[in-house]
Parts: sequence; structure tokens; C-alpha cells
Amino acid sequence: MAMSRTRTSTGTSTTTSTRTATTWATLVLSPLVLSLCLPATALAHVGGQTHSFTAGALHPLSGLDHLLAMVAVGLLAGGAGGHMRWMVPTGFVASMALGAMLGANAVHVPFIEIGIALSLVVFGSALVVKRPLGAPVLMAMAAAFALFHGHAHGTEMGTGLSAAPYALGFMLATASLHAFGVLLTMRTLLPVSQSRLRALSGGGIAMVGVASLGFLLVAGS
Repeated sequence: MAMSRTRTSTGTSTTTSTRTATTWATLVLSPLVLSLCLPATALAHVGGQTHSFTAGALHPLSGLDHLLAMVAVGLLAGGAGGHMRWMVPTGFVASMALGAMLGANAVHVPFIEIGIALSLVVFGSALVVKRPLGAPVLMAMAAAFALFHGHAHGTEMGTGLSAAPYALGFMLATASLHAFGVLLTMRTLLPVSQSRLRALSGGGIAMVGVASLGFLLVAGS
């Protein structure tokens, strides 16, 4: 009788774990499916100056590549723990602001779109790897790719004080996405292990990056 109860309990636990994994796989891989259904221009950034706070805040949210990269940075920062939970996002936003200044002043930086897509591959892969990155490597990696994301924002920002609301908008939206990623790493928030969260989210994000790179190569050929 006791063995029967144990088997039933074990079976129920396994079923629950399987359902949880399936649910998270669906949530994480949904962006990948969406990206594969969109044309290459859906992940690209079209120039055109705009100065409103709302436009700036919506820019990181309306682009799948920006959104996933920002959440990935939060996940990496949260996984690193300690001071890195705020140092990595702060460094990213600061570097992104520099990139935005370069873009707004028409300073040419090559391979912007490729850099953005590659950031998804690198961030996603870093989440999948079980061994966490060292603080200097993580900070440098986040800051480097932030320049590409910032430049994309800046080319649509314009120059002068009138562009300040737009810049404030995308910086606050970016910081919010980072905070969301950090929150996802807190054990009390989600009924899923940290290793599974990193593997599922990282794999999905990296695959979206690969798809984006493929779109860019096809569009450029």
C-alpha cells in the first residue's frame, strides 16, 4: 500500500514537472515562432526622427530583438547575483546612452543590425552555459552590445534638447526590462528551477538571434 502511494506521488510529481517544463518551453519559444513568421524588416530598424517620450519608451518594447536582449541582460544579471544585479543593467544603460549619442550625431558604426542579432545569440548562449560568466566578462559583454542597441535608438532620436524625452523614454523602458529579467531569477517568483529557467529562456533567445541573423543575410543577398 505504501509503495503504491509512493509511486502515485512520484508519478504526480513527474507529471507536474513535465507540464511546467512544457509550459515554459511554449512561453520561451513563442517569440522564435513569431520571428520565423515575420519578414526580415520586422526585426530591422527604420530610420526617422521622433522626439516624444512615448515613442522612446515604445521603441525597445516594439522590437522583438531589443525586448529579448534587455530581458536576457536582466536574467544574466540576476543569475550573477549580488551587486551584479544592478551593476550590469546600469553599465548596459550607460553604454547604450553613448551608442545613442553616436547614432543621433550620425557617427557611423558598422554592422549595427548584425551586432543586435548577435547579442541575442551571445546572451542566450551565456544563459544556457551552466558555468556563470565572471563579472568583468559579463560587464564588458553587456556594454559592448549595448552600443549597437543604443546606436539603433539614436538614429531615430535626432539631436538637441528636443530629443531628451525620447532618450529618457527608451532608457527607462530598457531599465524596466532589465528589472523584469532580474525578477524572473528570484526563486519565489516562479515555480521553476533556476537552471531550467536559464536553459529554456537562453535557448529560445539564442534561436531568435540565429533566425534574425538568417533574415539579415537573406535580405542583404
